[in-house]
Amino acid sequence: MALEITDANFDELVLKSDKPVLIDFWAEWCGPCRMVGPVVEEIAKDYEGKAVVGKVNVDNNPGISVKYGIRNIPALLYFKNGEIVDKQIGAVPKSVLAGKLDAQLA
Repeated sequence: MALEITDANFDELVLKSDKPVLIDFWAEWCGPCRMVGPVVEEIAKDYEGKAVVGKVNVDNNPGISVKYGIRNIPALLYFKNGEIVDKQIGAVPKSVLAGKLDAQLA
């Protein structure tokens, strides 16, 4: 299951992670976010132990959203060693999201 990432735990779970991290920035009112949500959950199961997969509700966690300039959702950011290494804006197939995560595991 994808972790709930908040302004409070972001540094610990994302920036200090020793594994690649995929973060889904979303909101309950966002239609495309509801399409991506189940895909992110599947990826969280598929990559358990290999990568950290989490979700940030932009309405509840404005600090992270502002820090990373999130203006459009869903926005999926890929982190490695505390740095953004890739991103995907908008709803895309699972294969696209998994492919970008695989690139960080290589």
